[in-house]
Amino acid sequence: MGRALLIVDVQNDFTEGGALAVEGGDAVASAVSAYLDAHAGDYEVIVASRDWHDAEGDNGGHFHPEPDYVDSWPVHCVAGTEGAAYDPLLDTDAVTHHVHKGQGIPAYSMFEGRTESGETVGDILTGAGVLQADIVGIATDHCVRASALDAIAHGVQVRILTDLIAGVAPEQSRAALAELAHAGAVLVESREA
Repeated sequence: MGRALLIVDVQNDFTEGGALAVEGGDAVASAVSAYLDAHAGDYEVIVASRDWHDAEGDNGGHFHPEPDYVDSWPVHCVAGTEGAAYDPLLDTDAVTHHVHKGQGIPAYSMFEGRTESGETVGDILTGAGVLQADIVGIATDHCVRASALDAIAHGVQVRILTDLIAGVAPEQSRAALAELAHAGAVLVESREA
């Protein structure tokens, strides 16, 4: 039974100094790199996602000049910009698949994205015989939550490595983790994984 590591949106616009900075984002990037250094060999596949929004238009209402920070947001992670790049503290050498999501549309789950060759995360996991996945990244209360729920819906046993995630709002992040636990995800620190 194969295992995957899913790294969600560890990008410059979501870490300190970015357009939608999440407190602790740089620390997550560094910690995920250290974890990969020690554990990359434990995984059949390592998939990293990035928001990759179109520069033109509002990306299906995702970008808004007066965002509500629920369904609409300031401009962020525009394809090919520095904001959309991986945080430089994240070492991506062990990543086997890179996924772009949100091209012209709102997208939170990495399962909504595709690789350059057109594969979805579901395709990648099925093709590798993966039935278990560990999920890390940003933000707990948005894209980590959505990606984990989609992984569970795909029939994958999910562990959230709770010391390798960062959320936008503490209360929303706690609620997201509770929701994921109720959906069947295991919440565990990486040293216990």
